[in-house]
Amino acid sequence: MTTPLRIALGQMTSAGTHDANVAAMRDLAARAKAAGADMLCLPEVAGLMQRDGEKARAQVVEAARDPFIAACREAAAEHALWLQPGSTPVLGPDGRFLNHATMIGPDGALVAEYDKIHLFDVAIEGEKPIGESRRFAPGERGVVVDTPWGAMGMTICYDLRFPQLFRAEAQAGARLILVPSAFTVPTGRAHWEVLLRARAIENGAWIVAAAQAGTHEDGRETWGHSLVVSPWGRVVCDMGDAAGLELVEIDLAEADKAREQIPSLSNDRPFTIDRAPR
Repeated sequence: MTTPLRIALGQMTSAGTHDANVAAMRDLAARAKAAGADMLCLPEVAGLMQRDGEKARAQVVEAARDPFIAACREAAAEHALWLQPGSTPVLGPDGRFLNHATMIGPDGALVAEYDKIHLFDVAIEGEKPIGESRRFAPGERGVVVDTPWGAMGMTICYDLRFPQLFRAEAQAGARLILVPSAFTVPTGRAHWEVLLRARAIENGAWIVAAAQAGTHEDGRETWGHSLVVSPWGRVVCDMGDAAGLELVEIDLAEADKAREQIPSLSNDRPFTIDRAPR
């Protein structure tokens, strides 16, 4: 398909229950369709942001039974809309959660599924340590999904700091890479935009990063600033720090033009590292 892709980014302040987030998603889907969008993209943990372990455990179920994913499939079919509903925690086979993303077609069918590979285990100065791996199991496979506009890669949040995943997806044909996120305020202020622009530039790929924003029911604060970055590194859209919806037109052929000018994907070469003695 050569026509531009009209993507709606939904910036959310997700709540600690599925019901509240389903209602927010349905509203965003209706608004996206009314605005003429082909696809709606939502942030990480769009379906459930709940840091209380007991409250989360009482709600999280397997992906096949997850109420947020089911509601997203219904909304996609109702509005004939492609829907990448960010991610939501689901119960994995070993009893831990998976940070689970889907791509849903305009008929409500599941087109692709991806589990976050890199888990956010960090200790930021002045902040409480965050150990995502205490509750979540890592995914093991990258995903590139074919759409009518071209191939798209799937990642989630902290994956952004691992450029090898983005390079592998770009080399597998992705001309647009999705980065649904819930960045903290300190890391968002310091690193969010520069990392997204770097991933776009080094791979000659569109980057679409829907984000969580604001103060959440469970006390967390997220950075916001959902971004769309062109393959040349230009910020096409920055949604600031409030929840909302914004429509962006994307021509995936711009990725081909960027890669023709700077063919880093084809110039990539294997190498080894020698450690020189002192």
